[in-house]
Amino acid sequence: MKTLVIIPSRLSAKRLPGKPLLKINGLSVISHVFKKAEEANIGEVIVATGDQEIIDDVKLNGGQAILTNKNHKTGTDRIYEALQKIDSVNIDLVMNLQGDEPLMNIEDIKNLNDQMKDNNSQMGTLASKITDQKFYEKSNVVKVITKENLNQSNFPEALNFMRKISGQIEKIYHHLGIYCYNIETLKNFVSFNQSPNEVKNNLEQLRALDNGIKINVALAKSSPIGVDTEEDFVAIKKIMEYKS
Repeated sequence: MKTLVIIPSRLSAKRLPGKPLLKINGLSVISHVFKKAEEANIGEVIVATGDQEIIDDVKLNGGQAILTNKNHKTGTDRIYEALQKIDSVNIDLVMNLQGDEPLMNIEDIKNLNDQMKDNNSQMGTLASKITDQKFYEKSNVVKVITKENLNQSNFPEALNFMRKISGQIEKIYHHLGIYCYNIETLKNFVSFNQSPNEVKNNLEQLRALDNGIKINVALAKSSPIGVDTEEDFVAIKKIMEYKS
C-alpha cells in the first residue's frame, strides 16, 4: 500500500496569523513540519496551501508544494484539491499532517501509517494520555473519547471529539493534529456538507462521525503541542532551540 503525505497550511489563522512562516532555529514552522514528515519516510511529502509565500518558503528549503484555493473551510478540503492536481492513481492512503505540528514524533507518524494498513481502516488519527489537568478546560486542546482504553497495540474507534469537558471521563485523550484516510473515505468526506456539529465546534473530524465514517485512534508516545497561539509558539521555540 502506498501512502502520500499532504500538509495543509495557510497564513490566515485566526489566533496567530502568519504562523507557518514564523522561524525557529532559522527555519519556518511549515518547513520544520515537512522535514519531520520526510524523516518518517512513509511516502512522498507535499505541502498544500493557498499562499504563494508558503510555497516559496517550502521550495527554498527543498520541499514540494502545491497552490490551492485560498477559501477552503478545512485542511481536509484543501488536501483533496491538492490530491486532484497530482497523479494519484497508485495512492492508497493519504496522511494529513497539520502544518502547525513541528514537534510530532516520527515514530508516532509511522505507527499511524502501520495501523491503517494492518487494520484496513477508513480513517485514523493519534491521541496521547492527558497528564495536565488544565487540558480538560483548554478549548485549544482537542479531546477524543474512545471505545476502549488506548494501549500501544490497539486501534479502537473514536466516539466523540470535543474542545471542553466538564469533569473527568474515562477513555478521554488529547487529540493530535494528524489524520490518515484511505482514498475512498477522503473522497466521501469532502463530498459531504459541513455538519452543524462541525461548524459549532470548529472540528472537521465531526463531519466524518456525523456521516458514519469510523475514525480509529492510535496511542501516541509523545504529546506535542501545536502552534495555535503566541504562547504555544514561544513554548515550542524554547523546546526546539534547547534540543538543538
